[in-house]
Amino acid sequence: MNIVFDFGGVVFRWHPPSLLARVLPQRVSSPSEGVAAAATFFQNYGGDWGAFDQGLIGADEVVARISARTGWSREEVQRVVDAVPDELQAVPETVALIQQLKAAGHRLFYLSNMPEPYADHLEQHHPLKDWFEAGVFSGRVKLSKPRAEVFQLATERFGVAPESCLFLDDHPVNIEAALALGWQALHFSTAANARAELQRQGLLLPG
Repeated sequence: MNIVFDFGGVVFRWHPPSLLARVLPQRVSSPSEGVAAAATFFQNYGGDWGAFDQGLIGADEVVARISARTGWSREEVQRVVDAVPDELQAVPETVALIQQLKAAGHRLFYLSNMPEPYADHLEQHHPLKDWFEAGVFSGRVKLSKPRAEVFQLATERFGVAPESCLFLDDHPVNIEAALALGWQALHFSTAANARAELQRQGLLLPG
């Protein structure tokens, strides 16, 4: 099986409400309060942040746009943008799952909505080439999920058929997009739940 991983919220920690509460406590007093702030700041990964994800604008431009749109100072927005690499810590349980899947003989790839500066950071600080055969970062190809074109590009680059891919992502809209293109897909919540489902499907042995 060709198993394709999303990154943020799957392989790497990504919880914007907690990020905002940690970086800007004067704005966001708690992660629960951060839910609404994160929806405004990141626009559900559309708008300004979506353009950043796709590599259509750079970090300076996304800071300027978010500041103008939210009324937060540029310094505050810059602090959030600068804090993202530290937020993207590898999730040990998912790393263990990756290693188990590799040991079971599956081919592993990634398909991630990720601005180019953060993609560079992940490549420099984590053994992506040991974990995965290949991958696609949205910021480098100027396409992002859930657009069909980025899934099609991924299968072309990986040299695999859509129906041979099992996609793990934490966003339902991306799962729906993959299924519509003939991929298999699994909505990721935790590594433990994903492991149980992969075992149920016979892709991992129990234990």
